[in-house]
Amino acid sequence: MDAHYLAPLFAPRAIVVFAGSSNPEEATSPHATTLLQALKAQRFKGTLQFVSTQTSGTLADLMEIKADLAIIALPPNEVPPAIELAARMACRAVMVLSSGVDSEQAAAWHKQARREGLYLLGPNCLGLQRPALGLNASTLGPLAEPGPLALISQSGSLTAAMLDWAAKNAVSFSSVVTLGPHGGVSMAEALDFLANDPQTQSILVYMEGIWDARRFMSTLRSAANAKPVIVLKAGRHSAGQAAARTHSSAMVGNDEVFDAALRRAGAVRVKSFVEMFSAAKCLASRFRPSGTRLAVITNGGGPGVLAADRINDIDLALGQLSADAAKALHAVLPSTASLVDLIDLSEDATPAHFKAALEAANRDTTIDGVLVIYSPKPGAAPDAFAQALVACKPGMSKPLLTCWMGDATVGDARVALNDANIPTYRTPESAVGAFGYLSSFYQNQQLLQQTPPPLSTLAKPDIEGARLVIESVLAERRKVLTEMESKSLLSAFHIPVTETILARSAHEAMMIATQLGFPVALKIDSPDISHKSDVQGVALNIMNGTSVRDTFNDMMERVKRLRPDALINGVTVQQMARTRSGREICIGVVTDDAFGPMIAFGAGGTMIELINDRAMELPPLNQYLAHRLIERARVAGTLGDWRGLNAVDLDALERVLLRVSEMVCELPQLREMDINPIIIDEDGAVSVDARIVIDSGPHVIGGRAGAYSHLPILPYPARFELVWPLRGGGEYTVRPIHTDDAQMLQELVQSLSPESRYFRFVSSMTALPPTMLAKLTLIDYDREMALVAVYKERQAQANGEIIERERIIGVSRYITNPDQASCEFSLVVADDFSGKGLGSRLMDSIMDVARERGLSEIIGLVLTNNGGMLRLMRSLGFTVKPYPEDPDFRLVTHAL
Repeated sequence: MDAHYLAPLFAPRAIVVFAGSSNPEEATSPHATTLLQALKAQRFKGTLQFVSTQTSGTLADLMEIKADLAIIALPPNEVPPAIELAARMACRAVMVLSSGVDSEQAAAWHKQARREGLYLLGPNCLGLQRPALGLNASTLGPLAEPGPLALISQSGSLTAAMLDWAAKNAVSFSSVVTLGPHGGVSMAEALDFLANDPQTQSILVYMEGIWDARRFMSTLRSAANAKPVIVLKAGRHSAGQAAARTHSSAMVGNDEVFDAALRRAGAVRVKSFVEMFSAAKCLASRFRPSGTRLAVITNGGGPGVLAADRINDIDLALGQLSADAAKALHAVLPSTASLVDLIDLSEDATPAHFKAALEAANRDTTIDGVLVIYSPKPGAAPDAFAQALVACKPGMSKPLLTCWMGDATVGDARVALNDANIPTYRTPESAVGAFGYLSSFYQNQQLLQQTPPPLSTLAKPDIEGARLVIESVLAERRKVLTEMESKSLLSAFHIPVTETILARSAHEAMMIATQLGFPVALKIDSPDISHKSDVQGVALNIMNGTSVRDTFNDMMERVKRLRPDALINGVTVQQMARTRSGREICIGVVTDDAFGPMIAFGAGGTMIELINDRAMELPPLNQYLAHRLIERARVAGTLGDWRGLNAVDLDALERVLLRVSEMVCELPQLREMDINPIIIDEDGAVSVDARIVIDSGPHVIGGRAGAYSHLPILPYPARFELVWPLRGGGEYTVRPIHTDDAQMLQELVQSLSPESRYFRFVSSMTALPPTMLAKLTLIDYDREMALVAVYKERQAQANGEIIERERIIGVSRYITNPDQASCEFSLVVADDFSGKGLGSRLMDSIMDVARERGLSEIIGLVLTNNGGMLRLMRSLGFTVKPYPEDPDFRLVTHAL
């Protein structure tokens, strides 16, 4: 059960090929001819057999053949019997090479494969390559060289072009997988396999759209947590989106939303396949920057200036030596060197000078990465300069990138740098761009680590009151809330709003305005008019009662003339939100076709559409995510001390964003929202106007029902947190795991006895490797769950002080199986807490969660000599039986 469920497809030991013949010249289709030529061009390391359903003997003879994978390259009418025969040969996976298969026919093949217990790759794909296995089961051309990169692509033709380019540029692969429209095995499933593939160090993805945003985000987050994932997505603009939708039949959402989703998943996005391989080369260096400050060491001023310009273009910062470091370095450099901005070593620089400068930059805490640019000089040896960097490489703690300019004289130097795994580029701009990908990867990994709950720690909102407002509007068969209703919804979530009162006559408006205090604003109130300014339904800065009366009458007359069909409730009156240092910003919600609700932030006021300043983030938010969202908007530059104005209260602004996140999480009917403008100054924030659009049902992501089914990223499930008494005295808390638990989980594993560690991991390891620790703590609550038992213990310090610290004393976990109906569990309890009822409680709790998720069975493997665990399983009602594949284990199962 440890092998990945797609191993029969991507790592088969035996393959059977249905292509009409084993002779390419006798194949039944062009796909079959190309496939047979590819399979015969190199030796597959496993067993490879070619059969024909018509000429290879009787059915009984064919059933004697056993294989993991069946490759089918037959005319469409011959595919169903081949799938049936593959199942009888005990195959676990099938790949269908074909083109032009419509969705109805593909769906029938998928249904048949599921019924036979087979995983089906295709149809409408060009196959896969696994170079290390010598397997070229594709029509993509020659087998790629074996290497550390994996490529998943939704376009066969583009994949062939990528492989052709890669062959000329010494780029090698662990896997190449093509996924066509109407395919069975999805992008998410292929990502999941490659994330767990030890031969793959980085994953490259070309995609045109997605079918299930929840599944995609779940798998992408898991994969990006394990290794770099670089994504090239077509359809960045409207024309490309339409073409991608037509080509792949996938769901193509807004490109800004896709950017936000990739950031939150910890992946890196590129815009061309040349950039894709450039980013992969840089990320393969394994260095991770802690910031955006890139220092440039050069022996030529011009190339250094080009690098500095590019640094500014992509919002990086030019790293500069501190004053002390610059003074010390200057003493050993040529007199012509300059350390102002660039580290310009001058034309007189020697390899020793490059080495000294690189070591100084590596030590300096004001620098996050280093780019070394070499310009050829008469009489100099470029490879000697490269060797100086190679000698420095083992001592580097920061990303190191290089650019050896020119061509004819620097070839050997580039080879030396590549051999030392130092990324090298032909131009300064491309090298800077590569560091930009490194920086993006680091920043996106910080976003990936965030697992905020649906509700913040602020005062509890009136969720039921908000739902009543929505229900009353929907009962009137309306979808657009009035201003009064919108502000009521905001108030239910404690978002500050200006006091707004509805007036139904000019006299009433005068009285309200006098009570509120001048100046005031008047706005038409109608459920049928969502954009008041379109009908001149907004009047600002009204200074006295007479003007209020006249404005009321004029507005009512004008709106009735322009919109005679509209129901008009009256006019709202509110005091003008005036502040000398106030800035106008906008916070909104949009619903994307693919990813559901997104939170938008940017400049507000009447110029919002013209300025087009909008940053986006997936809910739920926490304070870190809210802060980063604000930083990404251009208006962020005006929120500090700016042009004589005081800095705004950023904490108040972050609180509003957290409140909006709560609204999005708890109100699945919410489709659109514009809180515009919000006036923010040093004293706080207040919402002046709001427009909200709702609908009757939630925008369900991936077809899943249940709590938060409208969100692509499930929030931290705090509702599963419970406190239990500990047998023998004391208490402990059972709660879902989160990323901050990594150190405590490591301490639990290290404290276990060798026997307990072996029972849990079937390994003699004494500590969890970093990748495994990350995988066990950053989980996707949609497809898995881990519950930890946390105990607070008192410890005496050396100074006699008593402190209380948390300790994980047990973990139960399940992972949903590919059938989406059952799950596999694991359990571990600290040795010194054995016999206190933790095992039973953790198992009951994890089974309750699995039951709530709609799973029907929980299963596990227990070592035959683990008597204590087997007794616990029997006491909980599990069925214990032999495990046919390995007599050292027992299979335990329980219906949920």
